[in-house]
Amino acid sequence: FHSEFVSPRNIDVWLPAHYDGKKYFAVLYMHDGQMLYDSAITWNKQTWDVDDIAGQLMDSGQTTDFIVVGIWNAGKERYAEYFPRKPFDQLSKEQKQAITSELSQGDPTLTEFLPNSDDYLNYIVKEIKPMIDQTYKVFTDPAHTRIAGSSMGGLISWYAICEYPDIFGGAACLSTHWPGTFSAENNPIPSTFLEYLEVNLPDPNTHQIYFDCGDQTLDALYPAIQNDVDVLMVKRGYGSDNWQTRYFPGEDHSERAWRKRLEQPLSFLFGLN
Repeated sequence: FHSEFVSPRNIDVWLPAHYDGKKYFAVLYMHDGQMLYDSAITWNKQTWDVDDIAGQLMDSGQTTDFIVVGIWNAGKERYAEYFPRKPFDQLSKEQKQAITSELSQGDPTLTEFLPNSDDYLNYIVKEIKPMIDQTYKVFTDPAHTRIAGSSMGGLISWYAICEYPDIFGGAACLSTHWPGTFSAENNPIPSTFLEYLEVNLPDPNTHQIYFDCGDQTLDALYPAIQNDVDVLMVKRGYGSDNWQTRYFPGEDHSERAWRKRLEQPLSFLFGLN
């Protein structure tokens, strides 16, 4: 799927077995699309198995009907596309240089880190969503449009619902990569994210947000920051009917872990209760 905003990449659209083009379905947009369905093509041979889990939830009557739009990441461009741009812009020049220096350890060719998330969201909102709305029998309103991802995909999911509250009515952010980089020491990014969220969180009366994290491997960096986010959610008027944060002690940072608990965010965002 080509774009005026970002490089072209594949999009996988999963339709439940009972999709017949007559009844309207909700839509879930998911990042890292190549990791969602088929472990044979993933780099680590793990997958979310979204089709199996979502299908079971619908078949058992636990959720409303929805389709899944899996947007593949663009490899080396993933980090810049998933890093929220507006919070980054609030950092000082020295802080931005420090982030570039840390990230360049994994990519020696990187001379200046500059997030491209605003263009990535334009790609979804202005190009992918209109195509989905025209091609499939789906509801187009925010109440039936959700977005989800893990790790950096968690960051871009809450950024999407804040930037486009008139498009996305719900977001699921699993193992959200709150540090932004890979160190918690003297890291200005989490506080900058919190400052942005305090101003830009959407109306809790019309939106739902799900967070979670484990505490092993990379997820060990998240619980303390997630707790600060939880305090902010309460401050901004979110409660049990429109917000969940779940902690999973012993779980690591992997598709295998996200698969094990995927039922919970899907039930929260698409549940019939």
